[in-house]
Amino acid sequence: MSSVLFPADVVDYPDSDGQPMAESDFQREPLMYAVESLRIYFRDRSDVYVSGNMFVYYEQGNPKAVVAPDVFAVMGAPSHDRASYKLWQEPKAPDFVLEITSKSTYSEDQGAKRGVYALLGVKEYWQYDPTGDYLEPRLQGLQLIERNYWPLPVQERSGSDLRMRSAVLGLDLWLNEGQLRFHDPATGEPLRSHAESELARRAAEQARQAAEQERQNAEARAEKEARQCRALEARLAELEQRLRR
Repeated sequence: MSSVLFPADVVDYPDSDGQPMAESDFQREPLMYAVESLRIYFRDRSDVYVSGNMFVYYEQGNPKAVVAPDVFAVMGAPSHDRASYKLWQEPKAPDFVLEITSKSTYSEDQGAKRGVYALLGVKEYWQYDPTGDYLEPRLQGLQLIERNYWPLPVQERSGSDLRMRSAVLGLDLWLNEGQLRFHDPATGEPLRSHAESELARRAAEQARQAAEQERQNAEARAEKEARQCRALEARLAELEQRLRR
């Protein structure tokens, strides 16, 4: 790959191109979900770095040698915040890349980016088409074998729904009614974003409070019934005494 190198002391590696993160809700929502849910899942791993919509520079001295994956994970890189990911400063290239494909990125995702990812040694390259306009099926995974990408097998499929396995992440990727979700195969539970985790926490807290209120109500009813029984027993005892007299 031919390139023009610049003196190291004058090279500027921009952190942003000034463009919006995603062109529509269809791309932005799954992008945010993927990054957040994977970060939450790997939060206890100091050697797993997850990010998205970030510049990955792969040739020192050449700021034009850059690619910006929508979502990527590096198994074996320190988990700390970065402005950009420079390969010569990091232990390795990304292992997992997910592109949220769209009308404006489809040709690049299928061509230039795919070639760069293969060159960098990205083990798994995934593409997800949230609108269903370009890919069939909407979710497709590729694995790198001898510098070429080959399709990952579909584990399960029913109509438009399907399930695939990422060996890199150790997670299942599910497509359910067109919506992408990561699932933990050990628990069978889906991974949640921060917002989804908060909603689940609130729902669990509301359920706990409702159960506690029901318990208190049941105890109050039981106590009331016990008082009524005691009052009835006392009344019966009083009547028996009067009858004896």
